[in-house]
Order: sequence, then structure tokens, then C-alpha cells
Amino acid sequence: MIKADIVDRVVDLAQIPRAKAATAVETVIEAMRSALGAGDRIELRGFGVFQVKRRKRGIGRNPKTGVEVPIAPRRVLTFRASQLMREKIVNGG
Repeated sequence: MIKADIVDRVVDLAQIPRAKAATAVETVIEAMRSALGAGDRIELRGFGVFQVKRRKRGIGRNPKTGVEVPIAPRRVLTFRASQLMREKIVNGG
């Protein structure tokens, strides 16, 4: 599913013009993008939780040569599905 599919769903369910549906979807996505960029946690009941976590600095290895390579600390986006979403996925809908 891509963003256009989501817009089509909103048009069908809300019975609003496509332009308004596209604006609504884009607004929601931009709000989520801004919140995650600021390090906030997004919890959507019945769907899951998006969260930005910090990863520590580490040391990796080049598998070909075995040479140690430093890995810089960074922020990563994580998603944890809600119990309802996990059940829906496992049971097929």
C-alpha cells in the first residue's frame, strides 16, 4: 500500500473530495514526521507505537577482512505493533 492508496481509502470512507483527502493524509504524515524528528513517541491505540531510540557507539567487523570498524552512535526509529495488530496479522485479518 502506498500513500495514494491511503488517500483513495479516505476518499471512499469519508466521502470527501480527493484534494481534501490528500491534504489530510499529508498533514497526518507531516505531523508524525515532525514529532519523530523531535524525538517524541507516537502511540496509535490498536495499531502500535513509533519511537526514536538511541543506539550506543559500537565496534563492528568487516566480514571479509575481519578488520574492526567503529560504529558511530545514532538514533533509530522503532515500531512496536499493538496486541490487536499482532493478532490481526497472525490470524489473517
